Amino acid sequence: MAAQALALLREVSRLEAPLEELRALQSVLQTVPLSELREQAAELRLAPLFSLLNENHREQTTLCVSILERLLQAVEPVHVARNLRVDLQRGLTHSNDSVKILTLSQVGRIVENSEAVTEILNNAELLKQIVYCIGGDNLSVAKAAIKSLSRISLTQAGLEALFESNLLDDLKSVMKTNDVVRYRVYELIVEISSVSPESLNYCTTSGLVTQLLRELTGEDVLVRATCVEMVTSLAYTQHGRQYLSQEGVIDQISNIIVGADSDPFSSFYLPGFVKFFGNLAIMDSPQQICERYPVFVEKVFEMTESQDPTMIGVAVDTIGILGSNVEGKQVLQKTGTRFERLLMKIGYQAKNASTELKIRCLDAISSIFYIPPEQQTDDLLRMTESWFSSLSRDPLELFRGISNQPFPELHCAALKVFTAIANQPWAQKLMFNSPGFVEYVMDRSVEHDKASKDAKYELVKALANSKTVAEIFGNPNYLRLRTYLSEGPYYVKPISTTAVEGAE
Repeated sequence: MAAQALALLREVSRLEAPLEELRALQSVLQTVPLSELREQAAELRLAPLFSLLNENHREQTTLCVSILERLLQAVEPVHVARNLRVDLQRGLTHSNDSVKILTLSQVGRIVENSEAVTEILNNAELLKQIVYCIGGDNLSVAKAAIKSLSRISLTQAGLEALFESNLLDDLKSVMKTNDVVRYRVYELIVEISSVSPESLNYCTTSGLVTQLLRELTGEDVLVRATCVEMVTSLAYTQHGRQYLSQEGVIDQISNIIVGADSDPFSSFYLPGFVKFFGNLAIMDSPQQICERYPVFVEKVFEMTESQDPTMIGVAVDTIGILGSNVEGKQVLQKTGTRFERLLMKIGYQAKNASTELKIRCLDAISSIFYIPPEQQTDDLLRMTESWFSSLSRDPLELFRGISNQPFPELHCAALKVFTAIANQPWAQKLMFNSPGFVEYVMDRSVEHDKASKDAKYELVKALANSKTVAEIFGNPNYLRLRTYLSEGPYYVKPISTTAVEGAE
């Protein structure tokens, strides 16, 4: 088969309009194993295929792209970088986006290879074309270019090539294309900055991080909303958080939240700013962040009172993030009856809101109530038991009712709530004393899709692995849980048939 492909490839290089041969070659290549093509890599003459891309013929271009995608997989990245550099440069400036994507996929292979990447770093023109691909209309092309440049910047040589040469001017020039492209460049800069303190230093020296932060705290509310997402990504790293703190950015964001009450357009950026603090709290210290920036907690509570589902959703998500560890739970507990009233609102929304907001409420509840067994104390268990009773008059029945609705996402989200509390003795007692609940847990016929079966299995696992369940549920039920666990999530009970004498 590989011999047939090579023969067709030679035929293609000999003809001026080899459309039929290209169709045949594409068809043959689908049946040739990649291992066979790799054995013949030295015989692959790809230059004629790249030449055919330069002709303005749509079908011919499509066929060549498809064939090259397959054949290039058989060629080592170093060979591609050294011997096809001119073809790669042409590919990046091609009018057809599929050719650019093909070329960038090869650039992607090259930058992943430590030997081949030097070939690109020494090719200033190719690097320039990759930068200019960020400014194109096609998002897939831009994303591939960003990914390649981000990967190149993982090395010292890559950082120097991007930030200590004319390439930086090219990057700044591309930014001027339009707002969308400017944000793409910011996305690249944040990705690079997040790698290490040294990478961040290169990016700050370039002036592009400063420009991003200036836009974050500027007057344009829509720009703020976009920039805060990128700054939140930077805050995921310790060196990023340290930089933002040193530059006073966190204080500035806090001040903007303070002033949001008098800004009629605050709904555009406020959700992003609140999310920023939520992520900051959980990555650093919930207690320190909430004590230093009380306006953050105040705003979250305030947003749960909103009539705007977007605001409620962000507040609920943030409470879920904040309550996902023990320190965050203790911060929420310090707000006293105020938090209990907030839980009542979340319980109400879980029952009455849109499906999307219901799921977000259930996810937040799961996060707030889960305590790893090794972190459980009598005080924490009393706290979660008290919180649970604040959700509604009969929270267990509320979630059971939601889990019986014919929507798999809701069903799974409700099961996650049960799983979150399943290792806590007070919750096990509630479950055991709730009529029919134990049978509901054991009943496999309730779940019809894979996600639901997996969610039920996680609930059973959490119960079966708990040290207190045998005592609370009783040994017979405990053994049933262990049996369910050993049978796995997708077990189907065999239907027994009895032969009757004389039956046909």
